[in-house]
Amino acid sequence: MSPARLAGDRVSLRPAEEQDLERIREIMACPGVAPWWWTFDPAECLAEIRSPGPECRPYVIEHDGEVVGLIQYGEELTRGYRHASIDLALHDDHQGRGLGSDALRTMARHLFEEAGHHRITIDPAVVNRRAVRCYESVGFRPVGVMRAYEQGADGTWHDGLLMDLLAEELR
Repeated sequence: MSPARLAGDRVSLRPAEEQDLERIREIMACPGVAPWWWTFDPAECLAEIRSPGPECRPYVIEHDGEVVGLIQYGEELTRGYRHASIDLALHDDHQGRGLGSDALRTMARHLFEEAGHHRITIDPAVVNRRAVRCYESVGFRPVGVMRAYEQGADGTWHDGLLMDLLAEELR
């Protein structure tokens, strides 16, 4: 069961609710977000909000009472491979202020301390340097490039950077 709210230093995270869908859609449409999340599907997001499972548990990121982003995690529960993964999207107006790294730290702390994971992965596009710098600031390390990892809206395939974080590396 997901906790009701996770408190960070500057942000709080709470499970996304149906009434958050329009704000999430706005965030995903931002010029600084949309290129990295081109496959955003409101119907799929609504289904994940209504019935979160181990593959995706969406949370909204709140700062000063406003929903400023989305952070979600998935869990691989197979014995011997157990770990979690995180995805993050932050509204353009709130990027570059440390809110994304605070949200990542907050979620990672929950996944390590409460959910019992020892490793978390994240997979930004290789060319998304802003995201990579944010993830590195919390302790994520590059593991390798996944060639032709995801298909862009233009139909071409783009490389992804696999990054991971072990519990003892969280900053």
